[in-house]
Amino acid sequence: MKKIKVMSVFGTRPEAIKMAPLVKELASRPHFESLCCLTGQHREMLDSVMDIFRLKGDYDLNIMQKQQTLSSITTRAILGMETVLQEAQPDLILVHGDTSTTFAGALAAFYHKIPVGHVEAGLRTYDKYSPFPEEMNRTLVGDIAELHFSPTAANAENLTKEAIRGEVFITGNTVIDAMKTTVRENYRFSTPILNELDFENRRVIVLTCHRRENYGKPMHDILSAVRKLVLAHPEVEVVYPVHLSPAVRQCAQEELGGIRRVHLIDPVDVEEMHNLMARCYFVMTDSGGLQEEAPAMGKPVLVLRKETERPEAVAAGTVKLAGVEHEDVLRLATELLENPEVYGQMAHAVNPYGDGEACGRIADAIEWYFRLREEKPVDFSAK
Repeated sequence: MKKIKVMSVFGTRPEAIKMAPLVKELASRPHFESLCCLTGQHREMLDSVMDIFRLKGDYDLNIMQKQQTLSSITTRAILGMETVLQEAQPDLILVHGDTSTTFAGALAAFYHKIPVGHVEAGLRTYDKYSPFPEEMNRTLVGDIAELHFSPTAANAENLTKEAIRGEVFITGNTVIDAMKTTVRENYRFSTPILNELDFENRRVIVLTCHRRENYGKPMHDILSAVRKLVLAHPEVEVVYPVHLSPAVRQCAQEELGGIRRVHLIDPVDVEEMHNLMARCYFVMTDSGGLQEEAPAMGKPVLVLRKETERPEAVAAGTVKLAGVEHEDVLRLATELLENPEVYGQMAHAVNPYGDGEACGRIADAIEWYFRLREEKPVDFSAK
């Protein structure tokens, strides 16, 4: 029997983290030939994830350039996909989330009349410029895709309201599956300072702040609040893996440089970050992925944004929307340090993002789509 060729297309570190366990799940099933096409939108950070999961790309477009723009990323990815799709002739293209690679991969597949499956479908803020360009990327991919793999019921409901075409499945988030590989009790960090931290007796806060919409005053307000928090609480240490963006690095140095209990380090790979979060006290972030990952480890999250496309965690109580105003960020972070009841409620809330079986559900759904199984898979439900 001819195997179904499923090609997963991704190019950034967050995509790779969430797609790697799915690529491996598909490869383990006899009905599928699981192919991997990397755009290389983020080069070094992408490669480190592939190494951790022991994966290699079957195709690599290697599109990354210095000072690349959204337009150059998208056009180079579409042009690169042209040759790949003609050669590989996959039966299904899988894209993830909301990057420029995601949109370019889906559009290239559409031009070749190849069905698209959208992993992490249905996230919405309904503000096309926030997050930018992610909100429009995922919305446009939703119009192209035949199969929509929504992490939560709320994501699926968004697609229903939009009268989206195709089949919608509620699967949980594949990042929870990924953590089975990355988090280990005996893990030793490759970043030396992290091995020196006293996670048992100190309150270590993990901080990330890098989104474009936070550049300028919002980022200064956020980081100045963190500075004030650290100076007011001698038991606190902050670990901030600083994004490579010059604008982010300058702001981080201006607001947090030279403070003894703030550790400004280079970006870390997925294993480092997952194990760091597993041992920390709580997380402050403007990242999307960390809002899903930290609750799976029982860590409260303060989201450093005005809105989130992941409202399930807010409803469940694992996440609070801190915004970008200095006083709000400081108040909520102080509350987590000084109010054990509030901390406990967030740390012990049910994680709405999955049970570590999302990849299996997605593979089952693809089998059902190609009539390799009779029954549509049962949707994930948070308990």
